[in-house]
Amino acid sequence: MRTSLGIAFVLTLLSVSAVFANIERSAKPTFTLWQLPEQTHSQMMSYVIRTTGGKVIVIDGGMPGDAPYLKGFLAALGNRVDHWIISHMHDDHFGALRAILAQPGDLKIGRIYSSTLDDEWTKQYGSEGEYKSWIEFKQALRNAGKRIIELRLGGRMNIDGVNFEVLGVANPEIHPNAINNSSLVLRVWDASKSILFLGDLGPEGGRKLLQSKYRDRLDCDYVQMAHHGQNGVELDVYQAASPRFCLWPTPRWLWDNNINGQGKGTGPWRTLEVRAWMEQLQVKANYVSADGLHRID
Repeated sequence: MRTSLGIAFVLTLLSVSAVFANIERSAKPTFTLWQLPEQTHSQMMSYVIRTTGGKVIVIDGGMPGDAPYLKGFLAALGNRVDHWIISHMHDDHFGALRAILAQPGDLKIGRIYSSTLDDEWTKQYGSEGEYKSWIEFKQALRNAGKRIIELRLGGRMNIDGVNFEVLGVANPEIHPNAINNSSLVLRVWDASKSILFLGDLGPEGGRKLLQSKYRDRLDCDYVQMAHHGQNGVELDVYQAASPRFCLWPTPRWLWDNNINGQGKGTGPWRTLEVRAWMEQLQVKANYVSADGLHRID
């Protein structure tokens, strides 16, 4: 487990280019994206966007154990999040925000967005643990005087020159792998680059996405690998996206499909198969959270 970084050290991380591997830079003014590394053994997902005008947007944030690192990172950016987007109702995505809402310190949080399902549906189709953590998150929102703004299919926002388009929302009719299959699908872009966020969307949700009128909106420079890069959407979704780069919110054990330290390929996960898909698509680089903090300009 990594220890939490102090604010001064995070400032160093933000300013020293040698820390960041495989940085893509553009001649045009463009937003900055950071993929944050996991601070626990768990898989998680945490992205921070800063616009050219200084607006800060967070997508997910990770587990409760990722909260101290995330708070330090956001402090280095000015201690304000203008917009916070939660991809779906799982603790490894909203857990850090839940912890931060309980003890925000100097951090100011603006609007919070997601696409949610009602409690009865979650109780019926989710596990007991999924339902319990979701109810706890909703209570944390109430305690902090916050509410979720529901994103609608096809909706668009322009935040300080960065475009957000909602290509997928909750899918209550899909019951296998129910909550993952209700992940938001977001396309984020400006004149310089585009990113497709798939959350933890599974095969069923991916098929629905390809059958929708938004299929032609999937093309992107960067794709966030669905469900941490295994047992997510199928190859044809990535073919439709045709990415040049892949964002993997993936710890080392999952990246190598390594169960309990027994070696690469010993686990039950499909990560190595998906990695082979990306080789087939001839992506230029994989940004893996297991390797540390990644910055993309």
